[in-house]
Amino acid sequence: MPNAQPARGPGAGRFFWLWAAVWLFYMIGPILDGWHRPEVWQRVVSLVAALGFCAVYLSGFIAVRRRYRITGQPPSPAEGAVRLGAMTVLAAILTVVVGESGLTSLVYIAVTGVFAFPPRGAWSVVFGSALTAGVLPRVVPGWDGTIDLVFAVMVAALAVWGVTRVVQRNAQLAEAREEITRLAIAAERNRFARDMHDLLGHSLTVVSVKSELAARLVQLAPERAEAELTDIQRLVREALADVRAAVAGYREMSLATELASARSALDAAGIEADVPVTGESVDPQRQELFAWVVREGVTNVVRHSDAKHCWIRLDRTAVEISDDGRGPQGPLPSPEERRGGHGLGGLRERLDAAGCTLSIGRRDGGGFLLRASVA
Repeated sequence: MPNAQPARGPGAGRFFWLWAAVWLFYMIGPILDGWHRPEVWQRVVSLVAALGFCAVYLSGFIAVRRRYRITGQPPSPAEGAVRLGAMTVLAAILTVVVGESGLTSLVYIAVTGVFAFPPRGAWSVVFGSALTAGVLPRVVPGWDGTIDLVFAVMVAALAVWGVTRVVQRNAQLAEAREEITRLAIAAERNRFARDMHDLLGHSLTVVSVKSELAARLVQLAPERAEAELTDIQRLVREALADVRAAVAGYREMSLATELASARSALDAAGIEADVPVTGESVDPQRQELFAWVVREGVTNVVRHSDAKHCWIRLDRTAVEISDDGRGPQGPLPSPEERRGGHGLGGLRERLDAAGCTLSIGRRDGGGFLLRASVA
């Protein structure tokens, strides 16, 4: 049976329905039995029921999988009941027309129940399917019970049950990471606000008091007023230096944060992203530098590439960003031609200062490739 783990690799999710459809191979038996029915109406009814059953299962599976990926929870009981009811009706029609082979549909009904309902409802569907698969072949005249579906129903249900638990845990972990990131951002904002208050609160209060005093002394004691103004200038310069130092510290780059931001920016731009979750593989001394590379590279992909996919690769001494967009137009400029200005020119200067190299070119297969590595 298909598992519900998110598909990996560029474009995998887009064609996931093809992968899921492979598991409908076992419905070929009932379909062939229906095709060989002696009456035309039997052939038509059985084929319509079988194909409709497959369509409901496939669409429902994809919908449930999407819900698990987003929320880690099954869909609403009402939605699951409607889908399972439609599958049950179609399976019953198919079984009445083609006979015992139609019971194969019970495996898919059990799997859908596991995906679509909370534990109590899911296992009620599973045991009901297993009971039906075990009893009907023994009580319906002409059925010989050679197809042992009870084992298949239980094994498929247990396998999918385990998969759904993994998906739920992954969704919960992703939600926890998002919450941790949100709390970290809020804490950093609070820290910065507190630092600004601590840096500027006292200085601006003194400046305000001294400026009022200087205004009163302009006529009464000009020399004293001039001294106060000189002191105000000194306080302002010191406060400005403190603010610049604080902002410099605040703007220190985090590779993990930039990877998360890259993933969010690419997703917002409709570009499928293959981005590492963390930058732990990178030398800690180069993580901030590579964070700048990720920011600049992803910015260029979002703004200029018209790409559908973007890949970021990291190792201890290199970072590589590539896409499948339109790539560089015309001949590539020389490194000297790319040094000036902002963007990639500024990034190259930053890397040169750190003893690293920046290479820019065309990706094999089309697109743009940016790579920074230790010289």
